[in-house]
Formats: sequence, C-alpha cells, structure tokens
Amino acid sequence: MTTTTTATATAPGAPPPPSLAAAKARGRRRKSGKTLLFHAASIGLLVVVLYPGAWMLLSAFRPSNQILGETGLIPDNTTLDNFRTAFEGIGGVSFWTFFMNSVYLGVGSVIGVCLSCSVAAYAFARINFVGKNVYFALMIATLLLPYHVVIIPQFIMFNELGWVDTYYPLLVGKFLAADAFFVFLMVQFMRTVPRELDESARIDGAGHARIYWSIMLPLMRPVLATASIFAFIWSWNDFLAPLIYLRSPENYTLPLMLRQYVDQTSVSDYGGQMAAAMLAMVPVLLFFALFQRYIVEGVATTGLK
Repeated sequence: MTTTTTATATAPGAPPPPSLAAAKARGRRRKSGKTLLFHAASIGLLVVVLYPGAWMLLSAFRPSNQILGETGLIPDNTTLDNFRTAFEGIGGVSFWTFFMNSVYLGVGSVIGVCLSCSVAAYAFARINFVGKNVYFALMIATLLLPYHVVIIPQFIMFNELGWVDTYYPLLVGKFLAADAFFVFLMVQFMRTVPRELDESARIDGAGHARIYWSIMLPLMRPVLATASIFAFIWSWNDFLAPLIYLRSPENYTLPLMLRQYVDQTSVSDYGGQMAAAMLAMVPVLLFFALFQRYIVEGVATTGLK
C-alpha cells in the first residue's frame, strides 16, 4: 500500500505566508535598529574627538580675553588680531624664525632617517654576518626602553661635547639609525623582495653598494615615503627634546614658541597661542594630505609592483 503525502506550495508571485512576512519585517527592523545605533555611536565618538580641534580653530578667531570665559563653541565676536599677533612672533623673535627652525629639524630628520635606517635595514635583511640575529634583537629591544630613562645620560654626554643649545643632539641620532621602528619597518619590507634580484646583480658584477643604490632604494619608495611622513610629523611636533637642549629663543621651534604665550606669573595670550597653533598645523596637514596614500602602501605592501 502506497501513501502519498501532498504539501501545499506557495505559487510563484504569490505573497508569502503571514508568519514568514512578519519574521522578515522583524529582521529588517532589528537590522535597521542596529545600524541606527552604530551610526549614532560613531557620530557621538566623532564629536568627542573633533571637539578640541574645533574649539581651538574657533578660539583663534575669538578675542583673547574671551577665550577662557566663553562657554559656547561659536564665538560672539570674531577678530583676526590673534593671527597678526602670531605672525609678529614673541620675545623679539619673529614667527618665521620659529617656523624655519622647525622646517630645518623636520627636513633634517627625514633625510637622516631615510639614509641611515635604509642602510641598516639592508645590512640586517641582505647581509649575513656574525651575531646578526643578536644585534637585531637588541635593536628591537630598544623599542621597549622608555625615552625618559636615557634623558639624563644623553644630556650629560651632549653637554660634555658642547652640543647643548645646538641642533646636533636633535639630529645626530637620526643619521645613526637610532630609530629602531624605522629600521624594523624597512627590514620587513626588504625581506619581501626576492633574493633572485641580488643574485642577478652579483652575476653582473654589482656589489652591496650597487645593489642597495640601484635595486633596493627604487623598490623602497613606498616604505621610505611612510618613514618620511612619520619622521617629519614626530620632529615637527616634538616638544620635550627641544625643551631640554635648546636655550636661545632664536633656536626655538614652533612647539616651544607656543609655550611662550602662556605665562602663569603675568598675562597669557591664549588668542595668540591658538592662532599660532593653527598656523603650526598647516604644514603637517598639507604634508599628510599629499602623501597619505603612501602610509598604507608602505606598511601593507607585501611584494613587488
């Protein structure tokens, strides 16, 4: 005996059963609620992160005597006097002197990091020598050493050399591959380059110097651009090292200039400080906007183009 079971199927084009339609509607509402909650949280976090920058930007156009007393974000009165004060400089030194000092240190840091760290990275990545792994591990270990631990011995050493109140303490380390982060970044990049290129160059009679200059450097453009961006921004924003080693106002950088506007024992010009801070941010923003695509390309690249 054969038992035949028939099931009712929904005809094509017919509306789904009420229970199925209700379940889909609940799923859509639940998904929409999660999306709305996510966007609301993202907007709230964005407001918290951007508020200090927006306050500084708008305070640059607010009279100096109203900056600390005002509670609103939008200024009632706008003025450009703060920017005129910033361009005039402070302490008898013009704004452009501070600006060029920061440019000098920033460009010098970029050149030193790109040259010295790339050479050190080539040695670790391409040359076999006794103790290479030990030296590389020691170099990486310096990343775990807080900068504040070496401040006093470094200052004593540079003071004995007569380099205090000069730019040598701020630049010498850049030309000696003292930044282990950049060396590690370049080593990891070089390890992705096939060694067959080195072997082909050696067959043609090229040595390590020729391979480094003619093969490695052209291939390292993305990682060199990444290192340049970080080195420039870190040097431009550095406050502690110039504060320790620079004593003459004509040698000060922009971060030290901003400090001069605030004096707890006399009148503080917060408006001039906000305007000078905005002017100091412009080169960094332009530098980052022009080369931002190289950051991801230099860090994330894993092979040859």
